[in-house]
Amino acid sequence: MARARMDRGDEPSMFDPRVLDPDQEVVSLRGMDDAEIDQIVELLRTLRLWREAEERMSEASRRYMKLGDTDMRALRFIIAGQQNGMVVTPGAIAEHLGISTASTTKLLDRLAAAGHVRRLPHPSDRRSVAVEVRDETRRAARDTVGRSHARRFDVAARLTPSQREVVTRFLRDLAATADEDHHPTS
Repeated sequence: MARARMDRGDEPSMFDPRVLDPDQEVVSLRGMDDAEIDQIVELLRTLRLWREAEERMSEASRRYMKLGDTDMRALRFIIAGQQNGMVVTPGAIAEHLGISTASTTKLLDRLAAAGHVRRLPHPSDRRSVAVEVRDETRRAARDTVGRSHARRFDVAARLTPSQREVVTRFLRDLAATADEDHHPTS
């Protein structure tokens, strides 16, 4: 088996099992030639590039809107609910985010104080309130997160249906490895 391919100059690829596991204690390379291994290493390296780019995009959106990740997730949920004619309640937000009602109250207090949301009387349940995103925040979210999502959607739309199925299965299987990593077998 040939020597591991280098990423930049003399730096070996940190995704290459020929570098990280040359004795094949964890990763079996049986039946694979170097071209096949190189292709898999390049796929993993490219996934890392996507993950880093996605993290930069998310961070830029959060910085632009001066919000944390949970706050951004709440705003996206409220916006989607509003756009689909749903009355968004604090309980629905708590359920969507998987957080307590007390945490949701703090989150909504923060978002309201920053001018992102407003609480209104619920149209049919006087014990509850409706939460709405202010127009300025909705526009800012559309111009940051929305446009990024549209570009990603366009990339996925360029694939054929069978290519999308392969990519979807691959990413789902890859995501499942994270669950396996948290529950290793003996």
